[in-house]
Amino acid sequence: MKTLSAALALIGFLLATALIGWFGFSEVLAATLTAGWSGFFLLAAWQMVLFVPLAAAWGIIVPTRDGKKPRIFPWGIFLWGRMVRDAAGNCLPFSHMGGFVAGARAVTLHGMAWPLATASTLVDVTAEVLAQIAFAAIGVVILVAHAPDSTLAMPVAIGLAVALPALGAFIGLQQGAVTIFGKLGQRIAGEWSFLRAQERVAVLQIELSLLYGHTGRLALGSAIHLLAWIGTGVGGWIAFRLLGADISLVDALAIEGLLHAVLAVAFLVPGYAGVQEVSYVALGAAFGVPPEIALGVSLLRRARDIAVGIPILLVWQLVEARRWRQRGTRPSSG
Repeated sequence: MKTLSAALALIGFLLATALIGWFGFSEVLAATLTAGWSGFFLLAAWQMVLFVPLAAAWGIIVPTRDGKKPRIFPWGIFLWGRMVRDAAGNCLPFSHMGGFVAGARAVTLHGMAWPLATASTLVDVTAEVLAQIAFAAIGVVILVAHAPDSTLAMPVAIGLAVALPALGAFIGLQQGAVTIFGKLGQRIAGEWSFLRAQERVAVLQIELSLLYGHTGRLALGSAIHLLAWIGTGVGGWIAFRLLGADISLVDALAIEGLLHAVLAVAFLVPGYAGVQEVSYVALGAAFGVPPEIALGVSLLRRARDIAVGIPILLVWQLVEARRWRQRGTRPSSG
């Protein structure tokens, strides 16, 4: 998987570079710099705001009681875990699965047991994907209304039709694959604590069943995730407007919805290298956005992710290092 991720990242980087070169490096750079520092800070601030509903969705999914035992975690734990999850997925050179592990690992450092961290991450990702499908469906409807003859609508609609049963299969896999997700738990817990927990992997299955048993919380979490996805579309609209694109908020929501439908398929590509750039150009063209501006939005988004993500990762690593020093044990290289 590491070799595949590295190969996909290299291919994507070369594809993005070639695409920018095709439309002109100077033109794309000029379009990107149009945002200015004030516009860039606005985008970064908006991204920080979006962490709030994302954290709320994760926290709501976790019930406050486990039978008769109260189980209440500070909201800040979920906020920090979500920030680490996104930062790792956007900045580190591996697929977004690594981001899921990093986010869950981050909350275990602040008092959450690894079975609940693993299970709640899986259920939260499920709720987020369900909301993502709904967001993409909204994008398809807007695209069809805007450009009935567009060749993009049908492939995305077919993809959404396939995504729903695939999501159902993923949920079913969670209900029975104790061993597979136990290995995920080992990554999250760390070797030092998992040695004692290895015989209790079934606890993970219990946590998953408990979380999926609270259907109301799952539905509310998905609804909040949908609001967060719409907020992502608003961020895209801000970026387009900063670069001078004459685009409505509704059209920007459609572009973001369809974009993330494509990116979801390319989850193995680190940072969606190349895929994001090609998608922005194709979707922007459907809504009358010049390619240099579409590429500029993509580059602006990458710069924002790095500016927001790197400080988060540095703080997370400091917390990890302090944890290992306290235990007097060096972390394993794996």
